Amino acid sequence: MPSLASYADSRYVAALNALEGKAAPRRVVVYVEGYDDVLFWSALLRPLENGRVRFEVMLPSCTGLGKGKKVALSNELGERLGEYMIACVDADYDYLLEGATLTSKAMHNSPYVFHTYLYAIENYRCYAPALSEVCVSATLNDRRLFDFEAFMAEYSRIVWPLFVWNVWVYRYGGYKQFSLQDFARLVAMPDPNLFHPEEQLAKLRHRVNAKIARLQKAHPEGKKTYKPLRDRLLALGLTPETTYLFIRGHDVQDGLVLPLVTAVCERLRREREREIRTAAVHRTQLQNELAGYQHSAVPPEEVLRRHRAYAASPWYQRVQSDIRAFLDKSGLGSEAATGESAKK
Repeated sequence: MPSLASYADSRYVAALNALEGKAAPRRVVVYVEGYDDVLFWSALLRPLENGRVRFEVMLPSCTGLGKGKKVALSNELGERLGEYMIACVDADYDYLLEGATLTSKAMHNSPYVFHTYLYAIENYRCYAPALSEVCVSATLNDRRLFDFEAFMAEYSRIVWPLFVWNVWVYRYGGYKQFSLQDFARLVAMPDPNLFHPEEQLAKLRHRVNAKIARLQKAHPEGKKTYKPLRDRLLALGLTPETTYLFIRGHDVQDGLVLPLVTAVCERLRREREREIRTAAVHRTQLQNELAGYQHSAVPPEEVLRRHRAYAASPWYQRVQSDIRAFLDKSGLGSEAATGESAKK
């Protein structure tokens, strides 16, 4: 039998808030897609708690283990959202499709649904300016062995025109001919060469150009709609240098960034161990120092999954700004608390 909580809506949470008294911070229930999302959204929302509001992040299914974007944006849940119950989801391509599909429309039209802007939370983990810090955390070696930002920018410039084509087929109904899986296979680089990345990038450019030629031949109607779509994506804030942030998240993470970070960390770890071997005076000291270092080092995949250096990303801050504006509008924001909104 469904619990009472399974029928809860924003009004129900408002009633619970009223029972706690005027001085108590107002609870806002936040529904997310899955377990990993709980950590991401909780960390994003905590700085927005101001004494007037507190967030409670959870999965939308109270009677089972249902999760995912369809559950988070279901019609049943959508009717229950309001000032005290919101949904926070991955943008996927729905941000870029701007209401062209039912899911995209549901995400764009509701004032109580917030999204990552980037494809998914994995894209935040792959934020290029943070990757050097990931390597330092994993290896305790601060040497800059690889220029992640330059590499990711060049990679993005190469795949950008093909990425626009991938969004195009999803916008105009031809996705079965060029799916996300097809795109992921074409742009993956699972065996990075740290010292000659230009060779692999050249091969990637050849694959991309060949696929674009095939798509242009298969979809001559794209001559009229490709450029307007490209211009629209640019207007939404995408740039050729940041394409990797909008590709399907786990494809970027598993097919590009994690292999790259792992390769860099492996070299940095071996370098640190050589330094220890060189500096050790005797065997016991060597064993103790090596054991201490190896105990302190962390697997790069774990650091990549847990780090939050991406909080400096302008997209992350944009999400926070959206939710801050929502709180101000509903009377729960810091402006309302200080009376500044009344002055405006």
